[in-house]
Amino acid sequence: MCVKIILMSNYVSHLECSFSKKRYTKDKIHNLSEDSKPILVKYDFKKILTDYSYNDFVNRHTDYPGFWKYLPLLPINSPNSIIDLGELITPLIKINVTKFPKNSKIFVKDEGRLPTGSFKARGLALAVAKAKEFGIQKMAIPTNGNAGAALAAYASKANIESIVLCPDDTPKININEAALQGAKTIVVNGLINECGKIINDLKDEMGWFDVSTLKEPYRIEGKKTMGFELFEQFNKNLPDAIFYPTGGGTGLIGMWKAFHELKKLGWLNCKLPKMFAIQSETCAPIVKAFENNQRHAELWKNANTIASGIRVPAAIGDFLILDAVRESEGSAIAVSEQSITDFRDAISNESGLLMCPEGAATAAGYMKALSMNLINENDQVVLFNCASGLKYPMPKITHTINKDNFSKKDFN
Repeated sequence: MCVKIILMSNYVSHLECSFSKKRYTKDKIHNLSEDSKPILVKYDFKKILTDYSYNDFVNRHTDYPGFWKYLPLLPINSPNSIIDLGELITPLIKINVTKFPKNSKIFVKDEGRLPTGSFKARGLALAVAKAKEFGIQKMAIPTNGNAGAALAAYASKANIESIVLCPDDTPKININEAALQGAKTIVVNGLINECGKIINDLKDEMGWFDVSTLKEPYRIEGKKTMGFELFEQFNKNLPDAIFYPTGGGTGLIGMWKAFHELKKLGWLNCKLPKMFAIQSETCAPIVKAFENNQRHAELWKNANTIASGIRVPAAIGDFLILDAVRESEGSAIAVSEQSITDFRDAISNESGLLMCPEGAATAAGYMKALSMNLINENDQVVLFNCASGLKYPMPKITHTINKDNFSKKDFN
């Protein structure tokens, strides 16, 4: 068989403000649009179709690691820009526990298998690759943990300086991980939005490029690869519903973008899944806006949750999250802190899959959606476990025995 070799620049046609639809050139460095809204990458689909079929899209670049194989719908100019830390296509793991209906069809997309142990690797890999192409030397990020670690790892390999600002109650392992992987890591007595304000106030003076969630166009391009993977893993189909732990919401927005790009290419002909944005009852700005039929969310005061990755009091892409949820006929659901712990423990104990708190929140969200008749027991659903449970505090073990004085009763 004759294989056509494609010499890449990329297939990006332009950039576009997600709110006003104003166009921006793809060849300049951008943060937010003139309307202070996220900028999205747009592609030349006709040009892609002259060079690729769907089979080409999923098979031609399989010599590149993991999600990098989707090169035609990624914005990097050359495969030489790929920063390889061992990316892979994350598995779909079918699970069932006693808390779920007996015949449920539940799959966990386990993002904890990615470099740095979380799905933040997707977005930061693309953001750093583009920064490398633009010649950016310093990148700064506010983080509840996993995004900072991912930036540190990819930036270090790209020889770019990284600055990471964490709230002071960020899991210690995340703070240490970012520092060990090369970031200038600073702890702040505030929440992630307050860390973001510090970066915004100092970025010009310090020469930092702000890589906060949705404040540049490329992290979303990495996150959307979750959608491409699902479409491929379900054999050119999609699940009935996707439950996504939602803080800044880049992944939910990204998947929705991916599905529409596949539709525009004529490759996706199935029904799109219902998108469920899952938050904690103690930090639920998107849920409140959804329930009040608002397009923008208000700042959530005194945010606090065991699922630190979704403790985002204000999301700059709030309207994009809400648009995707409503267009898909999904919902935004808040779950209790106790239910997050209960589902983490049940899934870990019964299935052997160590869920992070954010991932466990999606399981609680699934059960709540069932009780609200938003889905049914026969629906095929995907829960996103966004990071390895090993990166979070776990229950302490207090049961001990004396090696010189033990008996059977010690094991009862």
